[in-house]
Parts: sequence; C-alpha cells; structure tokens
Amino acid sequence: MKKDILEHELVPTHVILSESDIKKVFKDLDFEQEQLPKIKSDDPVVKAIDANKGDILEIIRESPTAGKFVTYRLVED
Repeated sequence: MKKDILEHELVPTHVILSESDIKKVFKDLDFEQEQLPKIKSDDPVVKAIDANKGDILEIIRESPTAGKFVTYRLVED
C-alpha cells in the first residue's frame, strides 16, 4: 500500500503561491525571487503537489517554540 507523503507528521505544509500571493509576500522585500533557497523539482513533496520549475513554494512548519514558521523555496531542476 502506497502512503501519501503529505500525510506524514514530519512533512510540513507546502503551498504553491499564485502570482498575486507572490506579489503580496515579496512586495516590500529587497531581493530577487531567484535569490530564494532552492528545492529540487524531483523532491518527493514537489512531485506530490505537482509543482513546476519556477514555482515558489510557501512551507509552513509548526514549532513548539515559534508557533508557526513560514519559509519560501524556488523550485529548480
């Protein structure tokens, strides 16, 4: 039986940002999107959510100390 990787307790929530979300998130930041940390297109979660090269992912981790930690990754080959 194949398990859904997105249901695993150690896999944080990954969301593909829309163009409007990207503009909202990065409007006041002084760097290019290409400077974001990268995530490979063959990453199991990237494949599971059908992300493509050039997509920006919002990764939301639950933390006992910080509550919620949000980070961003650029999908690359």
